[in-house]
Amino acid sequence: MNELKFLEPLIASFEKLPGVGQKTATRYAFQVVEKLSEEDIAEFAKVLIETKENIKHCSVCNMLTTSEVCDICDNEKREKDKILVVKDTKDVISLEKTRQYNGLYHVLGGLISPIDGIGPDDLNIKDLEVRCKDLSVKEVILATSLTPQGETTALYLEKILKRDDLEISRIGYGIPAGGDIEYADELTLRKALSSRIKL
Repeated sequence: MNELKFLEPLIASFEKLPGVGQKTATRYAFQVVEKLSEEDIAEFAKVLIETKENIKHCSVCNMLTTSEVCDICDNEKREKDKILVVKDTKDVISLEKTRQYNGLYHVLGGLISPIDGIGPDDLNIKDLEVRCKDLSVKEVILATSLTPQGETTALYLEKILKRDDLEISRIGYGIPAGGDIEYADELTLRKALSSRIKL
């Protein structure tokens, strides 16, 4: 695309976003150049930089937050004996909308996927092991998706976290095979939480 050489760096930047292919990235680039004012662009750049600088991972559960410890981990009213394990912060947000769970979370930051070169050491699993050694934790609920990566991750976690007085369960699946938690509706998520099964 030699005729768009002047836009290539901007197009390439937009293509780094998930679900954005070359056509969409090109549309975004033209929108920025032709429609946005210099003030709009300056504000957009400022918001991007501030967001990246101010958002961090909770030191307890690894969820995205603006403070050292997230609001969920810091909430004294949460049930401290349950930890629900999810892939990312988007899953926490989806599950919180159901208002069916009042325990703590643990965000892995991805799923085990050998084909993509992602192993257990690339995820936030060691911190989960440490948290589960605390005898006050009575149940770990695995809420990874029903995909090969999600199943591999769940089986691995079940194996390494197993101890006699720790119940390890898996959320029930009203969620379709191959589906992601973030796209499921609230009713499906409620059903999945209430019908979790012991492993």
